[in-house]
Amino acid sequence: MSERTGTGVVRRLAAHRLALGNPLQLLLLLCSFAFAGYVGVRLFADRWFDVALWIVGAALLHDLVLLPLYAMADRAVLRGLGAAGRRAWAGYVRVPAALALLLLLVWFPLIARRNERRYALTTGHSADAFLGHWLLITAGLFGGSALLLAFRVLRDTKRRPPASH
Repeated sequence: MSERTGTGVVRRLAAHRLALGNPLQLLLLLCSFAFAGYVGVRLFADRWFDVALWIVGAALLHDLVLLPLYAMADRAVLRGLGAAGRRAWAGYVRVPAALALLLLLVWFPLIARRNERRYALTTGHSADAFLGHWLLITAGLFGGSALLLAFRVLRDTKRRPPASH
């Protein structure tokens, strides 16, 4: 075997080793699978039908209702931005919108005041502030994103050489 062929084999073996990833990452992944398996066994032990129904319902709700809705919203944002050069700006709308919707999803019962009494009995606090706080956080996310976009546009215009006539 020539030295060149031997080096090629070593490189291919090294590439295969790198494809597996860091051993710490693999250990973390295995621990995550073990934990997910444990939780699955515990959930399915008592009320397996309710859990299975919830998982299937969540998948169907996402795939049949939510995905088309946010795909249409994303297309509207892209159409509103217009020119192809501004398509990169869509991320400045997508990220704060996704974070605001995630917060709405997590805190919806309190924002909509559906569990207001139970929340007050459990914590001793009123749930009145959740809607206002969510609106302020959403405004802050979009405002921060707008500032980042403004800085990016300003930086890009300063770097671009002036157009010659």
